[in-house]
Amino acid sequence: MLSSVSYAEGTVTCAGTVDKIQYHIPGVYYLKLSSMNQAVAFCSSESNWAPAGESRTITPETCKQLYSTFLSAKMAGKEFSVVYFDGDDVPTSCNTWGDWKSASVRFFSF
Repeated sequence: MLSSVSYAEGTVTCAGTVDKIQYHIPGVYYLKLSSMNQAVAFCSSESNWAPAGESRTITPETCKQLYSTFLSAKMAGKEFSVVYFDGDDVPTSCNTWGDWKSASVRFFSF
């Protein structure tokens, strides 16, 4: 299932399998689902994460749990039915992410 649904400004939902998980110093992780055109930074294992336009914070501990979940899903070939991305860098659809954008993962479901 490949889909994209736009909600309120600053939120987009994406679905699909994990194509890429990337790491960039200092502790920033990137995720690309099969419905996305670019990987997006979603958390930091070194510091609290709250991208522009997002009031909720992802702690380093939560980041490590998210990374582990996405890595496990990739290794198992599991598909996410939905992942919510929030923040000012969020596009109107999953296949229109710009380069080096960031967001917060608010919710996901298999």
